[in-house]
Amino acid sequence: MLEGRHVRLRPLDAAADAEALYGESHPPAGDPGLWTYLPGGPYRDAAAYREALLDAERSDDPLFFTLMTLPDQRPVGIASYLRITPEHGSIEIGHIWFGASLRRSTAATEAIYLLAAHAFDELGYRRLEWKCDALNQASRAAAERFGFRFEGVFLRHMVVKGRNRDTAWFAITDEEWPAVREAFNAWLRPENFDESGRQHQRLADLIAAARG
Repeated sequence: MLEGRHVRLRPLDAAADAEALYGESHPPAGDPGLWTYLPGGPYRDAAAYREALLDAERSDDPLFFTLMTLPDQRPVGIASYLRITPEHGSIEIGHIWFGASLRRSTAATEAIYLLAAHAFDELGYRRLEWKCDALNQASRAAAERFGFRFEGVFLRHMVVKGRNRDTAWFAITDEEWPAVREAFNAWLRPENFDESGRQHQRLADLIAAARG
């Protein structure tokens, strides 16, 4: 379990999480476009989603986490480690979706920080990867905001939901991580936000400054 001020990541529990996660990711509250670039979904109802989550719960790679806001501990999203390759010191984060109440929140950014910090600082990985459909502009922008460097596009890399997928690759290395970590910590400080929760400094600007 990974925990910050605003979010907790714990192992996925299909039985406990399905109903809340379905509500966060399907209408009327959820955005149906969330599923466009994910390998599964959307699902006809919470029971069908629970069945899919049961398969995910049994998986070791990807290794799935439920994202829960604090202090209410409500399931609001999913993330995972995948392509876990300790012999090469490489690990990826993916299968990420933020529910309706998590998008554009401090908790969402903190969740990514917790995954990165655990991979580098506790598990000792050398490389953290982020991959997405090259057409997924929102995911590409998120990767760069979180400090991942764009490394290129693998053409005709996969077939997802019957469509060709060119895959955009991003990564942070252990050599870059201290600067990125410093920027995340600066951004997450309470004094970086006004009384309405609006940021004073952007994370991307802090990362650029930390990297020099």
